[in-house]
Amino acid sequence: MKAMVPLVCTVLLLTTFSIAQDRPALTAQPNTIFVAADGKFESPPDTALIQFNISTQADSSKDAYDQASKAAETVRQVLRANGIDPKTAEIGFLSVYPVYDYKSSKPKVVAYRVTTNVTLKLKEFSKVGPITQQLADANVSENQTLNYTLENTDEAKGKAVADAFRRARASAQALAAASGRTLGELSYASVDTFENIRIVAPLARRTMPMAAMGATQAPTEEFTPQNVTVTAHVSALFGLK
Repeated sequence: MKAMVPLVCTVLLLTTFSIAQDRPALTAQPNTIFVAADGKFESPPDTALIQFNISTQADSSKDAYDQASKAAETVRQVLRANGIDPKTAEIGFLSVYPVYDYKSSKPKVVAYRVTTNVTLKLKEFSKVGPITQQLADANVSENQTLNYTLENTDEAKGKAVADAFRRARASAQALAAASGRTLGELSYASVDTFENIRIVAPLARRTMPMAAMGATQAPTEEFTPQNVTVTAHVSALFGLK
């Protein structure tokens, strides 16, 4: 078992996901102590996630599609005006479907609706306010959703794992001291990490253009984006001397 220690320790320090190895027969090992602990690390987000949809309706599918195309071009112009390549925005789906009138005994098509959704990731948070305002002014979207997230999680996960392991080792040392023994080497460890997911309420479409409201700050201005919490759970088996 001692020959496994260097390998397990290395994996514990270098990886931030579950260690894929067989769980040892913990109850069958004398002179050992098994502990588990949770740790966490709060990191500032590195990405602002703006999601919005483009939805148009017209008497014919062609007219609805043309209107959606014009709305999409307006979005591209907003992005270019803020120094963003439209290619960095991602489209999730595009649907074209008829709208029926069910008032009569035989439903009939009264219009066609075209809907698509767009996701934009921003690293420069200073652009969040202007873009959300300009999209609202352009009146191309029924709603917008803003969320802050952490894409580069490696460092945060490593710190959460270190915190969890520190807590686990402290518990093991306390138990060893209480039993009159000395804590020995680490012989097994497993790690699981988790990142919290925050759901942000949509920014509803405004009925009045923002420009008509006068020079006002965006809702996000001067506020600090909420930290992303990464948690880790560490299970460890130590020898006792």
